[in-house]
Amino acid sequence: MSQQRIVSGMRPTGPLHIGNYFGALKNWVALQSAYECFFFVADWHSLTTEYADPSKLPQWTREMAADWLAAGLDPEKATLFIQSEVKEHSELHLLLSMLTPLGWLTRVPTYKELQAELTAKDLNMYGFLGYPLLQTADVALYKAQKVPVGEDQVSHLELCREVVRRFDSLYQKNVFPEPAPLLTPHARVPGLDHRKMSKSYNNAIYLSDTAEEVKKKIMPAVTDPARVRRDDPGNPDVCVIYDYHKLFSDSATVEMVNVECRRAGIGCVDCKKKLLEGMEKLLAPIRDKRTELMQHPKQLDEIFDAGAVKARKVAEQTMTEVRTIMGVK
Repeated sequence: MSQQRIVSGMRPTGPLHIGNYFGALKNWVALQSAYECFFFVADWHSLTTEYADPSKLPQWTREMAADWLAAGLDPEKATLFIQSEVKEHSELHLLLSMLTPLGWLTRVPTYKELQAELTAKDLNMYGFLGYPLLQTADVALYKAQKVPVGEDQVSHLELCREVVRRFDSLYQKNVFPEPAPLLTPHARVPGLDHRKMSKSYNNAIYLSDTAEEVKKKIMPAVTDPARVRRDDPGNPDVCVIYDYHKLFSDSATVEMVNVECRRAGIGCVDCKKKLLEGMEKLLAPIRDKRTELMQHPKQLDEIFDAGAVKARKVAEQTMTEVRTIMGVK
């Protein structure tokens, strides 16, 4: 490989929001010019929580594909595909499960955290317990050297490193590199209510939202609760609108809002209007391109089918090696 290889995926569980964009997608667009990139729509991973009603999964998958291309992912630079179209992901997951201690899965921090968060879903399934191992297979299948992750995913990557290390040690082969994390800037984007941005919390701004829909979400958003009147000084450090300014506005605007809010030189309404200008400048081209792509589903399918062919060639080479080592055909 002339470039270092990275692999990452994203679960299609609904429309993408600005947290997905700043938490991963924007970073992927930057990485595709510097690395050999494999990015996949993780439809099998979606079934870990959506197994009871997968009826929307095909639509979510197609919408995610459109979001990716609209945001700037280029099939000429990165290999883009749908996970379930490369069956070797599931085969490597199965074979790695034979040598992965159960305790390694139960100690992954997000296992209990997500169970506590998603109380409306029955997650007492192997699929949910084992999805970090499926993530390991996703990465190891392409022998990735690095994986772009947020801080909350580092524990999953450490499991991946342990599993591939165990594989190489057991069979006394040097098959898999131990992938290193590429920490993602802006990994956490707050929702409109200051909690983590999430579809389930109804606090998200979506890439598909129209300008009017974005405005209807931003204008009533709570700012500094201690700032009751227009002439009261505010504290931008506790204001979600200021958090968004740091993502969407230029440095001069961010500095102006920081200074003027603290001395009541700008009111919350004007601050929000200023934010909307920056949001529309970034989101409008993505939204327009997304709309165009969704009108040509065949073109979307062709792009991701071609990506699956490229991914499968690499995956088949890895699995030929793994099957030989493990004594299976």
